Amino acid sequence: MVRLCALADLDFLQIGLQLTVLILSLTVHEAAHAWAANRLGDPTARLLGRLSFNPLVHIDPVGTVLFPLMAFATGVPLIGWAKPVPVDFRNLTSPRRDFAIIAAAGPTSNLLMAVGGAALFAAVYQGGDELGALAYGAYFFTMINVLLAVFNMFPIPPLDGGNVLMGVLPPSLAEGVDRVRPYGIFVLYALMFSGVLFRVVVPVQRFILGWLL
Repeated sequence: MVRLCALADLDFLQIGLQLTVLILSLTVHEAAHAWAANRLGDPTARLLGRLSFNPLVHIDPVGTVLFPLMAFATGVPLIGWAKPVPVDFRNLTSPRRDFAIIAAAGPTSNLLMAVGGAALFAAVYQGGDELGALAYGAYFFTMINVLLAVFNMFPIPPLDGGNVLMGVLPPSLAEGVDRVRPYGIFVLYALMFSGVLFRVVVPVQRFILGWLL
């Protein structure tokens, strides 16, 4: 049973730090999609102002703010998201291959940020069980970016992993995967509440964190 936190139990500074880290990480993630799309010939996202590190152009009020706040405050597992970057397949030279590359750019950016966060953690961590503010921030930054990378590469559309999978499978199989897209969020929640999602994602996250930290 999940225990709902009483207002007095909440550490608002910690929750604020966690939300800030998540928003920054999602911002770079979406900007990476936009950058890859622009490099591969589709300027749609750039023309819409999405090739930017300004969080305001990527934030979804519910998926980027409300759901994460609820998750951080209560421990209830909720899936967060940012505004998806639009891609016009007509502008891509090899649509299936290029879209897979665009999809992979987001999780790749999260892994690169995790490496940077781990380097900062190594530089400021003084040892022992207590973490200073900067060390905690670096640790959480590393952890959340590894989680975003691993979670987003889960092979179910509309997650990035599902879009990458569609780019590498034969067209007939890719069409079958694409049929799951309208129901993808329901499949994800079913896997999450059944525990299957965490049995896959968490060991991979811990392995990468163990290597980085």
